[in-house]
Amino acid sequence: MPRLTKIYTRTGDDGTTALGGGQRVPKDSPRIAAYGSADELNSMLGVARAAGLDAKLGRMLKRIQNDLFHLGSDLCIREDDKTELEIPRIEPRHIKQLEAFIDELQKSLKPLENFILPAGAPGAAHLHVCRCVCRRAERDVLALSRVETVGAHVATYLNRLSDLLFVMARYENLKKETPDVLWDSRA
Repeated sequence: MPRLTKIYTRTGDDGTTALGGGQRVPKDSPRIAAYGSADELNSMLGVARAAGLDAKLGRMLKRIQNDLFHLGSDLCIREDDKTELEIPRIEPRHIKQLEAFIDELQKSLKPLENFILPAGAPGAAHLHVCRCVCRRAERDVLALSRVETVGAHVATYLNRLSDLLFVMARYENLKKETPDVLWDSRA
């Protein structure tokens, strides 16, 4: 467990930051962008939770926020350093949990007959923003994977999480008795 004894170190004033393995890299490197987007997603999930979501969604998101710290750990340490460092990582069990959440929530939802707009109850709208940030995090991880090796399950986790966030937004609308806003393709 990391111990944060000092918040500022002044070591990043030159535009670099340290990875979990100790290497210094530019703050705008693809690896930093990837786990920065994951961190932004985690913060946005906190905003969604603060909006007063349905209790079931709140419990699910609390677990997901913890898992996103695993994902950040997975991304902040290069793959070759993981042979010597025991760190939390995203594993198949995390993806299976997301799929179980999707299946559980979908049981309450009617099948979609049209695209929906990112709208509805305030919590649902926040979840739609989270879905978009999650998709960006996934794109950032994929961009990183073109230049460096990343954890085998990170991109899949983010892909599945964005699906779950879409379903959660619909579920939140259902629980708040707010209809999904359908896209009018003829407007």
